[in-house]
Amino acid sequence: MAIEPLYAVLLLAGWILYLAAVFVSSKKHRPWPVYRSFLWSAGILCIMLALIGPLANLAHSNFIAHMAGHLLLGMLAPLLLVLAAPITLLLRTLSVPSARRLARLLKSRILFYLTHPITAAVLNIGGLWVLYTTDLYVYMHQNQLIATVVHLHIFLAGYLFTAALIYIDPMPHPFSFVYRSIVWILALAGHGILSKYIYANPPNGVSRAEAEAGGMLMYYGGDAIELLIIVILCAQWYKVTRPRIVA
Repeated sequence: MAIEPLYAVLLLAGWILYLAAVFVSSKKHRPWPVYRSFLWSAGILCIMLALIGPLANLAHSNFIAHMAGHLLLGMLAPLLLVLAAPITLLLRTLSVPSARRLARLLKSRILFYLTHPITAAVLNIGGLWVLYTTDLYVYMHQNQLIATVVHLHIFLAGYLFTAALIYIDPMPHPFSFVYRSIVWILALAGHGILSKYIYANPPNGVSRAEAEAGGMLMYYGGDAIELLIIVILCAQWYKVTRPRIVA
């Protein structure tokens, strides 16, 4: 499709800019962890698989392929990119005045609302409910602009939600582990209920067989990625609250 070359250019640019920032940062400070560069590269690859190539083309006519792309674009890629800590890398790369301006932006009121766990959960899970319970799913396969906006929302909402739950980059307005865990449990329920709804009520234009297979993929594939987030969140919680051993 005509949009795919643009996707490829943007993704390649994002990958190159991150590696360039790694080079600059490592000259100024201690070396940037190699595993974070690997995570960024894997995240970019997941987005590429979802938007470009055989899977992306098949997703226009096959709901199972569409759901596989959703898991890559809206769940796995955001998790990998969040773990790559791009904001931390950017702060290390910028000059001191520029880093301070970015820090002030991160503390702004609008970002407080956007990174609020509830806001992020509504944008993420709520957006999926709108997509699969209205005619939006049909429209996105009939109009390239709508499809692009939907893909952008799925990715950004997934990234925002992941970043609002597991604090890898600096979070100027942090919420407690208990608060984030409650929001996470509610979001898990919303995602799981939606997958079962899709199984029983196929979206417009989707056959029952594909809806059942796609719903199962969403449920079990989502569980696998969600388990990784749970493990990370619990590990962070334990690290903060574990008893300190006095020698």
